[in-house]
Parts: sequence; structure tokens; C-alpha cells
Amino acid sequence: MEISETALLTGCPLFAGVPAEDLPELLSALDARRQDFRRGSWLLRQGDTPVRLGILLSGRAHILREDFWGNRDIIAPLSPGELFGEAYACAGVPAGVGVQAEEDGAVLFLEVSRLSGVPGGADLLENLLSATARKNLLLNEKLSHVTRRTTRDKLLSYLSREAARQGSTFTIPFDRQQLADYLAVDRSAMSAELGKLRREGLLDFRKNRFTLLRRPEEHR
Repeated sequence: MEISETALLTGCPLFAGVPAEDLPELLSALDARRQDFRRGSWLLRQGDTPVRLGILLSGRAHILREDFWGNRDIIAPLSPGELFGEAYACAGVPAGVGVQAEEDGAVLFLEVSRLSGVPGGADLLENLLSATARKNLLLNEKLSHVTRRTTRDKLLSYLSREAARQGSTFTIPFDRQQLADYLAVDRSAMSAELGKLRREGLLDFRKNRFTLLRRPEEHR
């Protein structure tokens, strides 16, 4: 494993509190398997029953759900150091979502059943529970966006949350189609609403970089 990837893992929520010098032995005990992937690859397929959780080492990916007709709903983006598939691997049930790579990168797969048997296993399980809880909070945050009644309100809810997190000028991890899939709206309608918000002087944007300029109340 590359030095940069080892450094990434020491900051991964699953390994919080694990000394860097203990990490190689721990990864061996968890039967860690590193895998490179290309853009468009499936790191987890919806409907599969995983026995391993994944940790994204490099690149970007999306957690998503597809219905019978192929309509896609992006649940959340994944960045290096984040986990995926852990809930399904722990429960031993088919995955209700898939994970697809948005660019080339690498992933580390760990066998969940070995977590409790390794030195410090209780701490790892506690870390896993904490990471899963944080992910649930992010899912609840998404619900707060998509349950808004209009495309405009969904956009403003999401963009204002990102501005609060990153500052008034920020970058989102989605292109236009992906943002529409994340917010569960029609892309054309969303693009039209973005143009309207720009004309109103509420925000400005270029590709996936946005700047919030004024509060929505000023235009009501």
C-alpha cells in the first residue's frame, strides 16, 4: 500500500485512535484487499450481498439507487477515506443501493466478520457504529432537501447548506444531471430555475462552483 494511502487510513473514521504503526498488522488481520478501479466501475452492485465493507482510497464515487426502469437517485457522494457497504455487510442482507466510480481510483475492502476478533476490535466496532450514525445524519439532511415542495426550494435548501458548511463560495460534487438526480428533480426544470435565481441576483455559478449572494427573503 502506498504511503499516501496509509496516511489516509489513519484519518479514516474506522481507524480513529489506531496508532499508525499498528495499522499494517491490523489490515492483515482484517484480510484487507486493495483494488484499483476505472471510472464507471461498480464498487458495489445493488442487490449483491457484501461480506466486506469498502473504504475509498482515491477517486470519487456515488452511492445511488436505481429502480426497475433504470431511473437513478443519487443518495450521497463518496470521497477518499469514507466507508460504504458497511451496513449491508454487517446485516448480511442484499444491498439496497449501489456504489459507482465517478473517476479512476482505488478502494480497500475489509472483511467485516473479523472486526470483533482483532486486537482493539471493540474500539473498531464503536468507530464503525459512529461512522454509520454520521452517515444516517447525512441521509436525513438529504431528506430535508428533497421533501421541499418546489425545485427552487430544493435547490436553495441544498445550496444554503453547502454555503454554511464551506463558505459563501463553494464547490459541489455533482454535475447538472447528478445534482438533479440527488435532488429528485427534472434536469431541465432545475437548470431553468438556476438561471432564474442567477437573474434575480441570488446566486452565481460556473459549472459546479457556486456563490450565494443574497438571502432568498430579499426577493419575496
